[in-house]
Amino acid sequence: MEFKEGKHRILMVSDFFYPNFGGVENHIYLLSQCLLKLGHKVVVMTHAYANRSGVRYMTNGLKVYYVPWKPFLMQNTLPTFYGTLPIIRSILIREKISLVHGHQAFSTLCHEALMHARTMGYKVIFTDHSLYGFSDIGSIHMNKVLQFTLADVSQAICVSHTSKENTVLRSGLPPEKVFVIPNAVDTTMFKPAPERLSMDPIVIVVISRLVYRKGADLLVEVIPEVCHLYPNVRFIIGGDGPKRVRLEEMREKHSLQDRVDMLGAVPHAKVRSVLNSGHIFLNSSLTEAFCIAILEAASCGLLTVSTRVGGVPEVLPDDMIVLAKPDPSDMVHAIQKAIRILPRIDPQEMHLRMKEMYSWHDVAKRTEIVYDRALRCSNQTLLERLPRYLTCGVWAGKLFCLVMIIDFILWRLLQLWQPDSEVEPVPDFKHRSVNTDKK
Repeated sequence: MEFKEGKHRILMVSDFFYPNFGGVENHIYLLSQCLLKLGHKVVVMTHAYANRSGVRYMTNGLKVYYVPWKPFLMQNTLPTFYGTLPIIRSILIREKISLVHGHQAFSTLCHEALMHARTMGYKVIFTDHSLYGFSDIGSIHMNKVLQFTLADVSQAICVSHTSKENTVLRSGLPPEKVFVIPNAVDTTMFKPAPERLSMDPIVIVVISRLVYRKGADLLVEVIPEVCHLYPNVRFIIGGDGPKRVRLEEMREKHSLQDRVDMLGAVPHAKVRSVLNSGHIFLNSSLTEAFCIAILEAASCGLLTVSTRVGGVPEVLPDDMIVLAKPDPSDMVHAIQKAIRILPRIDPQEMHLRMKEMYSWHDVAKRTEIVYDRALRCSNQTLLERLPRYLTCGVWAGKLFCLVMIIDFILWRLLQLWQPDSEVEPVPDFKHRSVNTDKK
């Protein structure tokens, strides 16, 4: 695949990327692959993972810069404000980037890259993948940082309408600048088992990080009650986290060792095989902007039972999901309802419906429209941009203006030290697709 002239040159930036696996990581990777197929040039920038540092190439020639910053907290790099400016400037010039696309509000690298890119006059886009509150200390600080970053973005993307409302309220961004583009699922990878499973036993699958936000504490109360009501029900729990101990204690307390399988962390390549061993997928999250795991389960033909939180009600039609309040008794009732309607579920038909509803190619085409709109935005000088930061607060606005002025001065000094013309551009990578049909 060759880069076509007239297409965009995109830099994806986030602290969250391969070799980690998660919703944000998969979103960036699969979106990048589809954009490459549409003829765009895509480069990813993330921090180093263990000994994975430097430049790597992935499928279809996707180029990844693993910059030499180590994660500081929760896979995020230590905030430096200006420490990343030289390397980000070098990548932008060397790769002849036309716009920068940052992902995830908690990504330090994302915020810094968007700040530096705006200083250098690049168009920037931000995608928010999560929901956050307004009252706890962490959310208050995060919302102020988000307000600073989004004060000068070209466009923003959210993965659900609920996520859009949350982002607009937290950041003060005009709603007309925020687009809703949902996640998708690779239906070629997530397929139902060739033969329908027997209904004895009924297997309920949970694949999630075992943390408070994902509702692991709810599982501790729900699982024993369901096992008591239905002797032919088994649970398979995939995932790891600090709440795993509570689940193991629950299993010991109620003597459910033969009915609750704890698989630990499940590699993404093996998620399909775990899903294909079950009938019902259980999601107990306390907050979700979208939840790709639900799509993967539905694509494998599983009926979903989920808490009615965040953007989850937007994900699937009513006949493919049973929703419940994040309350143990209501979740038990939802599972009972799911078991009653389970005989009417056709996994193959559900897979075909998912194939029509969700496609990464469609997500890429819609994202392409946002890119076009961002590139049509007028170019503005620093003095024209500063008033936007003043709207962020009486004191915070002045501080943000000072941060941007210093960033601008440092950028100018870098230009004097090493002019743009002296930064050698890299040749475009030309990847030839291999015809796998020929032996």
